[in-house]
Amino acid sequence: MKKFMLRTLLPVLAAIVLWPAIFFPHPRPVLALNDSVQVIEVTAKRYEYSPAPVHVKAGTKVQLKITATDHDHGFKVATTPDGAAPNGKDGLIFTSAQDCWLLKKGETTTIEFVAQSPGTYTFKCCHTCGLGHRGMKGQIVVE
Repeated sequence: MKKFMLRTLLPVLAAIVLWPAIFFPHPRPVLALNDSVQVIEVTAKRYEYSPAPVHVKAGTKVQLKITATDHDHGFKVATTPDGAAPNGKDGLIFTSAQDCWLLKKGETTTIEFVAQSPGTYTFKCCHTCGLGHRGMKGQIVVE
């Protein structure tokens, strides 16, 4: 009886454990088209980012080095291009996904991503910084 149960249960348990690995696709790592990194220095101050818009080529690995010069700000960017479907494919692939990066006054924050798909990606301040906070926006244009 024990042999029968072992012979019956062992394949069933193996199938249960392996089923997700077989039937669910695994995300593939995203690679830049080349090994070079485009470094872009951006300042955040008094309700604006400079430069804005930021232009990059599709397939490029990008490092945004953002420095808040007057007081704390934030940085939030959409991962899908403007006008894309809400559940569309991500065009910007970040090495560390965050909803909002805090930009401390006088410090440089590095945000890395691969610009996967062409389009315009709007970014904005996500840390209340004063009366003009809602107008503090910019764009990443992937060509």
